[in-house]
Amino acid sequence: MTSFDPLLLDVWREVSRHTALDESLARMMSLLVERLPLGELMIRAIDAAGGFLETTVVESARGGRPAPLGDAKTVVAASDLERLLEWGRLGEPAMGDDRAFRKRFPGLAPEKATGHLLAAPLNAAEGEPAVLILAADPPRVFEPRHEALVRALIDPLTVAVENDNRLRELVMLREAVEAENRSLRSRLDRNDISGSIIGAETGLKEVMEQIDMVSLSDAPVLILGETGSGKEVVARAIHTRSRRSTGPFLRVNCGAIPSELVDSELFGHERGSFTGAVGERKGWFERADGGTLFLDECGELPPAAQVRLLRILQDGQFERVGGEKARHVDVRIIAATHRDLQAMTVDGRFRQDLWYRLAVFPIHLPPLRERLSDISALAAHFAIRAAGRLGVPQLLPTADDVGLLVQYSWPGNVRELAAVIERAAILGSGTGLDVARALGLPARGLAQSSAPPKLDAASPVSDGPLPTLDQAAARHIELALSQCGGRIEGPAGAAARLGVNPHTLRSRMRKLGVDWNKFRASLVPTPSRGL
Repeated sequence: MTSFDPLLLDVWREVSRHTALDESLARMMSLLVERLPLGELMIRAIDAAGGFLETTVVESARGGRPAPLGDAKTVVAASDLERLLEWGRLGEPAMGDDRAFRKRFPGLAPEKATGHLLAAPLNAAEGEPAVLILAADPPRVFEPRHEALVRALIDPLTVAVENDNRLRELVMLREAVEAENRSLRSRLDRNDISGSIIGAETGLKEVMEQIDMVSLSDAPVLILGETGSGKEVVARAIHTRSRRSTGPFLRVNCGAIPSELVDSELFGHERGSFTGAVGERKGWFERADGGTLFLDECGELPPAAQVRLLRILQDGQFERVGGEKARHVDVRIIAATHRDLQAMTVDGRFRQDLWYRLAVFPIHLPPLRERLSDISALAAHFAIRAAGRLGVPQLLPTADDVGLLVQYSWPGNVRELAAVIERAAILGSGTGLDVARALGLPARGLAQSSAPPKLDAASPVSDGPLPTLDQAAARHIELALSQCGGRIEGPAGAAARLGVNPHTLRSRMRKLGVDWNKFRASLVPTPSRGL
C-alpha cells in the first residue's frame, strides 16, 4: 500500500468532511468492504482510570441502521489493562481467531465480536486512547495484506477519533453553559426588581386572582395575550407560587425551533438517531422534571410534535428520538400564545384534543392599552432598570412624560414600553428622560412636520349654515388641544382646560373623529436620522 492508494485518499476525504465519528465510519464502510472481508466495524474507548473498555460506535457491512452496541462496556483487570495499553503504545495491528485473540488480549473485544478479528490501536492526542476492531464476515478471514491495509488506516481513523472527542467536549461544555445560564437567570429573576408584577393591584388584579387560584394545582395553564404583554412574567409567577417553586423553570420558544429539530429539542435523542447525534441528549421535558416547562408560542408547534405533546399531557410518558424506551417525567405545563388557537383548531392547524388539554385553565392577559393606570409604575420601573444598564443617574418620568405615554396605543405592549423608556434614557444623555423624542420615531406613525392649525374661537361666524353641535364640539376640542400642544392629561392638559375626565375626552375625540396626532406634532420634536 502506498500513500497514493485511492482508498486511503477516500478515507481521508471522509474524515475531513465529517466531525462526528459515526458519520465518518458510516461513509467509510462502503469503501472498506470492497477491500476487506468485513462484517462489522467498531471503535472501543479505553478508560484507563475506570479500568474498562466501552464500545462507542458500531457499523455493520450489511447496511441499514447501526448495529446495537450490545455489551458496550467491558471491565478489564489491572494487569490485562496495562498489557493493552503497552500494545497500544507500539501502534501495531493484531489479528487472529476470536478465541486466540481474547486469550492474548483479555477484554479488548466484546463478547458479541466473534469469528476472525483484526484490531489496531488509535492513540488520539486528546482524550482517551481507543482501538479499532474489525470482525470478518464468516466464514471469511483476514489475511496479512489486510493487516497492512489497516496499518495504513490508523492515522486517518485516529484523526477521526480526535475530532469526535473534541465534538463531545464541545457538546458537554455547551450543556454546562446552558445549565449555568439557567441557574444564573433563575437567581436574577429572584433578586432583580423585575421579579415583582407591576399592576398586580390595578390593571392585572383579576389576572393575579387567577394566578393565585391555579398555582395551588398542577393543572395545565394556557396564557393568551398579545405579543409583549408579559406572558412569561405570569408563567413565572405561577411557578414561584406553586409547590414546584424549588424545581426548574424552563422556557422554550416553540416558534424559534426548526421544525425538523422540534422532537429532538423537546424530547431528546439517542446517540446515532440522526446525522449529527454524536451522543444522547436530554430534551426540555427531561430537564424540567420536577418543575415547570413554559411552552411559549405553542401555536407554532408542527403536527407531529403536537401528537407527542398530547401523550405527555395524558400520561406523562414519551420516547426520545431514536429510542424505544418509554420515559416518564413529572412536569407542569404552562403554554402561551398570541394566536387564536380555537380558530386554528377549526382549520386543522392545531389539534382540537390538544387544545382541550392545554386550556384546562386559560388566563387572558389584557394588552397595555387596556390598563393605562399601570403605565406610570411600569415607566418608573423601566427607567430604574435602564439607568442601571446604562450607568446613568436614576431619573423617573415626569407627569408630562406619563401624559405622553398614556396617549400612545402601545401595539408592542409592555415590551415596547421598556424599549421606549430605555431609548428615552439614552436620548436624555443622563440629564432626564426624553420621552417625546423616544415616541417620535417615524416607525410610530407620528406626525413629523406641519404645526397644528391655529384656531380662533372668537372669529366671527360666516353667513353660511351653522355647524352642527358635533362639529362645534369637535372644533372646541381641537382649539383646546392646539392651546395645550396636544397634551390631554395633567394640569396643563386639554382635559383640565375643558373640565372633563381625560378618559371621557379621549372617548369623545374618537366619537367625533378628532385626530390628536396633528396637534401632538408641536409637542414632539422631529427625531434625528440616526434613531
